[in-house]
Amino acid sequence: MVNSDNTKAQMRKGVLELCILSILSQGDAYPTEIIDKLKDTRLVIVEGTLYPLLTRLKNTGLLTYRWEESTSGPPRKYYKLTEIGEQYLKELQVSWQELVDAVNKTIESGKQL
Repeated sequence: MVNSDNTKAQMRKGVLELCILSILSQGDAYPTEIIDKLKDTRLVIVEGTLYPLLTRLKNTGLLTYRWEESTSGPPRKYYKLTEIGEQYLKELQVSWQELVDAVNKTIESGKQL
């Protein structure tokens, strides 16, 4: 039997950027909040995956951040979408919907054979 775990992991990685930007479109968030929101939707991600992705998104101008004092520990880094990030997210959402539609059509046509 074929192990599908690797394929599932690759599909999740492919949509993480879209999911993270979508979460941040709802408001500023710090990494632990992002991880929790992803876990709530069953997209499990670890800090070791998230931090490099956030850094890359920041370096490309899609995100910015600010430090905020915390009552329960060290200051927290809150990430926020930039205007460029908001526009990029809209483009990703259109592309995602086109991809979902194409995949669904392919799956449906395969069932009819």
